[in-house]
Amino acid sequence: MIENPPPCPKCSCEYTYEMNALVVCPECGHEWVPAETGDEGGDPAAERVVKDAVGNVLRDGDTVVVVKALKVKGSPSGIKAGTKVRGIRLVDGVDGHDIDCKVDGFGAMQLKSGVVKKA
Repeated sequence: MIENPPPCPKCSCEYTYEMNALVVCPECGHEWVPAETGDEGGDPAAERVVKDAVGNVLRDGDTVVVVKALKVKGSPSGIKAGTKVRGIRLVDGVDGHDIDCKVDGFGAMQLKSGVVKKA
């Protein structure tokens, strides 16, 4: 257990805490392994590049448009192509879902970057 966990590499919050092998920031929700930031001297999340369906680089806070219809579990209708999603957040998601967002009419969910286009 780390006596004084390091500050968050994304938002510089000092109130981070340990959860199993990860260090978690309560303000921005960023999770990381403390050894990752010390090895290369840089922020590994900043080096990761996420691209949309047509090759544009995505960043936190971008607005994207869904390029194909998506089925949503528990919903009789899915997300239609052309739906605009504002204020995305890039995350290390499960099974290739690397965008965390809120879709109007559906709520919070994760999307794959291959099904969106930067607006």
